[in-house]
Amino acid sequence: MSSKPRNTSRSRRRPLLLPAIIGLVVLLGFGWWWTQRKAGGEESAYRTTQVERGDIRVAISATGTLSAITTVTVGSQISGQVTDVLVDFNSPVKKGDVLARIDPSTYEAQITQGAAAVASANAQLAQAEATLRNASADYARKAELGKQQLVSRGDVDAARAAMQQAQAQVGVARAQIRQQSASTQTTRLNLGRTVIRSPVDGVVLTRTIEPGQTVAASLQAPELFKIAEDLSKMKIELAVDESDIGQVKAGQTVSFTADAFPDRQFKGVVEQVRLSATTANNVVTYPVVVTVDNTDGTLLPGLTVNAEIEVSKRSNILKVANAALRYKPSEEEMQAMMAAAGEGGAANGGGQRGSISDDLPAIAAGLKLDAAQQAAFDETLEAMKKQQAERMAAARSAASQQQGNRVFGGGGGGMRMVTMGGGGGAMQAQMRNRMRDRFQQQFAGFRGKLSDAQRTQWDSAIDALINATRAPLYLLVDGKAKMVMVRVGASDGTSTEIAGSIKEGDEVITGARAASSSASSASTPPRS
Repeated sequence: MSSKPRNTSRSRRRPLLLPAIIGLVVLLGFGWWWTQRKAGGEESAYRTTQVERGDIRVAISATGTLSAITTVTVGSQISGQVTDVLVDFNSPVKKGDVLARIDPSTYEAQITQGAAAVASANAQLAQAEATLRNASADYARKAELGKQQLVSRGDVDAARAAMQQAQAQVGVARAQIRQQSASTQTTRLNLGRTVIRSPVDGVVLTRTIEPGQTVAASLQAPELFKIAEDLSKMKIELAVDESDIGQVKAGQTVSFTADAFPDRQFKGVVEQVRLSATTANNVVTYPVVVTVDNTDGTLLPGLTVNAEIEVSKRSNILKVANAALRYKPSEEEMQAMMAAAGEGGAANGGGQRGSISDDLPAIAAGLKLDAAQQAAFDETLEAMKKQQAERMAAARSAASQQQGNRVFGGGGGGMRMVTMGGGGGAMQAQMRNRMRDRFQQQFAGFRGKLSDAQRTQWDSAIDALINATRAPLYLLVDGKAKMVMVRVGASDGTSTEIAGSIKEGDEVITGARAASSSASSASTPPRS
């Protein structure tokens, strides 16, 4: 009896629980729809990226071939038939080792013949000397008799001539001996050349002769062997394009790979940038010699390598994606930014974000100034900022007047911006020269208080600051675009080094966001 009322009470609660669950689901769905709609409404109209701090490595790609630093070609100075070849490909050799032999029989026979000719010349010399002694004695007797008027003067002259002729024959015989001796010595040298020896320590790369082959050295020495000297050190001759050669300097690090060892990366150093340009298909390249340590003997001569020359490496610098530097706002956005910049300048006394004066304190900090020098710098910097504020006020006044003229029928043409990174080279040079002259005038007193080392460092830093390439960046501040000028440095093709009145984490515009269909879909609440 007591169980019936319990079942009745449970059945009465079920109709009340179901509407509560449905209401809760509808409420949650409405909350989700409202959140999505608000997020869609607050979504920025720009695509952005952040300024990051990191490293940038700039490298130039090139291809080349590995070879030994010194490769010696061994030839033959004489002709003849090869009798022995004592080395093969890849054979290690020492200086003086015998590589091959040429048949020496021809030269041995010539030496024997030369020795016989020398002996014959010696015999002729002995005969000439005997004749000379006889002629000398005959002349001496007739000369004495001629003094006593016992022989005619003609007999005395004939005896003198015979003696002189005998002296000449002695000279000829001696000359023949020297000639035959020299000829024999040449033959002995050629006999020594029948043994081909290694001129250096190294490894045999090529061998072009076989036993029994005849070598002909009539006009030039034929190539018999090619020896690579000390393969523990090798070189690469890279072909670098003319557009990149200006960045390559001796001492730069080179990393390269070879198809024979795809899992390994090797290192080298730029040894020489050669001036002998090569032109092929209207493409000019310059040879760059890279030295490589091959102590383990892994690398082989002749391998084709793909190399990267590290021309610049910047560590712990601010960088931004290259897309941010390519972004260009529309004319309406640019006018809005200029108007906002004018209002902001009036509020803060005419300051301009990204001015060169903002970089001067960091330069001065690197000079380690004393109290007097720091006071002179601060005073000059304040005066410079005051002049900048006055020029900015004058420029805004001129821009306002131009805008008024345009409203009341004045000449057309929107506002144009000239930056240090654009325009012709002559205009940039003039602007930089005027800026340099202005710096010299404004900071002449401060510069006079510096030491020679500080003055050199200051001048170098100012020149680098003035000559730096500048470009506009567009920051996203409180949902609005704001232009700042930054100095542009090294780029690796993806990111670029920047410096100026920016900091890590700043949002930088990379493009305008396309109209999203999600907003329209979010405007319709989800069905329960």
